[in-house]
Amino acid sequence: MDWLSWFDAPEYEFARQVLQRGVAALFFVAFLSSLNQFPALLGERGLLPVPVYVGAFSRMRRPTLFRWRYSDRLLRAVCAAGLVVSALLVAGIPQLGPPWVPLIAFLALWLLYMSIVNVGQTFYGFGWEMLLLEAGFTVAFLGSNQTDPPRTILILVAWLVFRLEFGAGMIKIRGGREWRDLTALYYHHETQPMPGPLSRQAHLLPKPLHRVEVLGNHFAQLVVPFFLFAPQPVASVAAGIIIATQLWLVASGNFAWLNWIAIILAFAAVSDPVAHAVIPAIPLDWHGGTQETPPWWLAITLAATALLVVLSYWPLRNLFSSRQLMNASFNRWQLVNTYGAFGSVTKKRIEIVVEGTLDEEPDDSSWREYGFKGKPGDLRRIPRQWAPYHLRLDWLMWFLPLRTVHEEWFYAFLGKLLEADRRTLRLLRHDPFDGGAPRWVRVRSYHYRFATRREFRETGNRWVRTLLYEPIGPVSLRHTPGRQR
Repeated sequence: MDWLSWFDAPEYEFARQVLQRGVAALFFVAFLSSLNQFPALLGERGLLPVPVYVGAFSRMRRPTLFRWRYSDRLLRAVCAAGLVVSALLVAGIPQLGPPWVPLIAFLALWLLYMSIVNVGQTFYGFGWEMLLLEAGFTVAFLGSNQTDPPRTILILVAWLVFRLEFGAGMIKIRGGREWRDLTALYYHHETQPMPGPLSRQAHLLPKPLHRVEVLGNHFAQLVVPFFLFAPQPVASVAAGIIIATQLWLVASGNFAWLNWIAIILAFAAVSDPVAHAVIPAIPLDWHGGTQETPPWWLAITLAATALLVVLSYWPLRNLFSSRQLMNASFNRWQLVNTYGAFGSVTKKRIEIVVEGTLDEEPDDSSWREYGFKGKPGDLRRIPRQWAPYHLRLDWLMWFLPLRTVHEEWFYAFLGKLLEADRRTLRLLRHDPFDGGAPRWVRVRSYHYRFATRREFRETGNRWVRTLLYEPIGPVSLRHTPGRQR
């Protein structure tokens, strides 16, 4: 049947391999991040304990395995299961069996990680969480090595990339003036949440080049995504442009797995002949012949296609709405969401610095500064490359001055420092008290900017900072506002 031959896409086997193994690798990173950080942030004795959160709602709207019971041991079991399943998928083992095997494996990752996200509160309130969930659900229907890749699912993955890129582009055009007058990158590299090793060099580039960068970004996000649905090789070229722009973002910043998942998903539009032309080592014929699609698998993939097409109505309407939402889900399963961020760019970098002292009285004390793994602190330190790993505490520290330092989790964090809580201290790069408990802690607000080349030659500092004020004065265990535990 002609329509069945259209449904099978044997010329996209390389794309399927990249999509399945790449998305599984990002799930591995996500579960590893949760295993290392979730107990300290949200565990039984965390900053925002899940048992308290779940207990406050007699009926949780979003699905999670922790609805009835949470324990740190159960969380670790969920993460361990996710790590094992994702590692098997990266190795390609489930893909060797019938198509239902990788389907079950990816749906398991989707459900396990959704259980974590849905109780993660503010620490999991990032757009790339729902992006990973949607990607995991969609690539689950790409089948196995025993069948050809289903074309409708590849198109839906391209549709996901379109929403991600075009949605971000529209948010920028409708957002701050700096995106329209091409000055956004005068500030972005310096003020982004977590700079990388090359961010300072990117910031110090000539301003005309920054304007060219913004123009290139608009072209890559507002024009190129439409060509993902064009015939080959145009679709592959469009995917290549998206991949190239995302690699620049990887090199110049730390946005967890946001840029990496965009790169992986863009391969849905890259055909085997184009991939082989670029890298001859990529084979043109993976299976030595056309794979026949079983009727039952055809029915499953068409049902999944119909579901995702129907759910596309709401994000499609949102894309062209004057009140466009960003990073929003329209259903409890977080499928076919709307994406887009950084509609405005922060002009100044304000950093929250936490200090402690062992002195009896806080006045005229010798204060020592806590060091974070990712966020700027030490003026000489080169920012590290962390992406695709997600440092959740560091990210929320960036948001504090944009909102308020008087948040429940932050006061809980100060209390954990006063207790010298081991789990909390492991989230930091530097504990000035080597595991000991300070008598007092305080919070100071600084303006940070990248040092010029001349300033760097004279001082060796990569950052220049100016003290602004003290939003939270010295507090002790007996005088910690907002402590509820």
